[in-house]
Amino acid sequence: MNSIYLFCPRVFRKVSYFFCISRELCDHTFDGHKDHDGFRLIEEPLKGMWRCSDFDPVSDEKPTANEYETRALHLSTRQGFFYNVKIDARRVLEVLEQDGPGFDTKLALNELSIRLSGLLVREVLLGILRNVNYANKLRSAKLGYKFFVWSGQQEHYRHTANSYHLIMKIFADCEEFKAVWRMVDEMIENGFPTTARTFNILICTFGGAGLARKVVERFIRSKTFNYRPFKHSYNAILVSLLTVNQYKLIDWVYQQMLREGHSPDVLTYNVIMCAKYRLGKLDQFHRLLDEMGRSGFSPDFHTYNILLHVLGKGDKPLAALNLLNHMKELGFDPSVLHFTTLIDGLSRAGNLDACNYFFSEMIKNGCMPDVVCYTVMITGYIVAGELEKAQEMFDEMIIQGHLPNVFTYNSMIRGLCMEGKFEDACSMLKQMESRGCNPNFLVYSTLVSNLRNAGKLSEAHEVIKHMVEKGQYVHLLSKFKKYRRC
Repeated sequence: MNSIYLFCPRVFRKVSYFFCISRELCDHTFDGHKDHDGFRLIEEPLKGMWRCSDFDPVSDEKPTANEYETRALHLSTRQGFFYNVKIDARRVLEVLEQDGPGFDTKLALNELSIRLSGLLVREVLLGILRNVNYANKLRSAKLGYKFFVWSGQQEHYRHTANSYHLIMKIFADCEEFKAVWRMVDEMIENGFPTTARTFNILICTFGGAGLARKVVERFIRSKTFNYRPFKHSYNAILVSLLTVNQYKLIDWVYQQMLREGHSPDVLTYNVIMCAKYRLGKLDQFHRLLDEMGRSGFSPDFHTYNILLHVLGKGDKPLAALNLLNHMKELGFDPSVLHFTTLIDGLSRAGNLDACNYFFSEMIKNGCMPDVVCYTVMITGYIVAGELEKAQEMFDEMIIQGHLPNVFTYNSMIRGLCMEGKFEDACSMLKQMESRGCNPNFLVYSTLVSNLRNAGKLSEAHEVIKHMVEKGQYVHLLSKFKKYRRC
């Protein structure tokens, strides 16, 4: 453990600053520390270096024609274009829904006389993707490909890499695996390079089938893999594998990289250390840290984040304090993310006193806690059974102007259920909706499972009914079927 905080001054001659770091740290649950071990807090910034965002969902709203006309009067030209695209996308989807024997889908699409664009193709494919379920997989794949082929044949339009990725994702979700590979080959033949998004789709699709290594080997050899901004394909692949949590494969790719004569840099070391920690290989973690120093590389933003989490999770508050002080001596002021990572680790170690200390130190250092930090503190109190302190922190958070997110509410609802305060938990569900925070499946699951475990089956059914009425989670209803059978 000494290797973490007793660094030689030579190791710190250069410090790499990463200012464009994603703060999308609440994409993962904080539910009682049981769904993950907290390391996502330090992985997310690394992933954010080259995060290929998922496709934006299409709005579920379906205004009437009159409402569309009224809105159009008040929209700018650009906004009007987007609304018109959505209208056309719905018309296309309605035609595709009619596909079947005796119906000429291609002719019906031609008769729509719509203005085809990349945005329209994206909206239609997204609409198909969002509605894929176990019962309609084959039909969804067929409709997606039929529209993809039709649109690609239209004048003044050419498919983009994003449209290829969307049809690949449709095929992947529909378990049409051979079709996924065909689309990759077609995309390359049409002059589009494979990217991180392509790689991630393939890894997620074939990883469960034990074919992840073959995907990696193909990308290592690929001449069309666009691996910017990294200096070689190995780092690009390592970061992409981190995004999809393929830790064992990360280790294998690293060994391949060394055999090919590529030297690791700071990014490589950070990713490999993340993987080693995730795999529980702490001895190798420390050896890599020492090797990084001997190779003349200085810790950067991500390295410090990793080290602070390891120290926190290992319940080493004094060592963490030494590291924070050393960072300041080098002119590298710890950010709210560094403090949050440390506090999260310490809370998982059960050291709430240390959490409170560093929470206060963070504020003293001019780092104001954000929603992520407050959520970590609240969750720590909930797990420790200290609902009253969690409520105080929740109230303080609102006073300071931070709106709770779904993860904050989930922790509070869980804590209220643990105390048997089910009415308050249900009230909090309504409260979050009134504040514009839409519950996700995690929140509903927490409330329903606790109600069911307490024997409150009618209340659990009411929550399920409310979920269905909201319309957003109908496709998740099957996960609650066991409650209906009780």
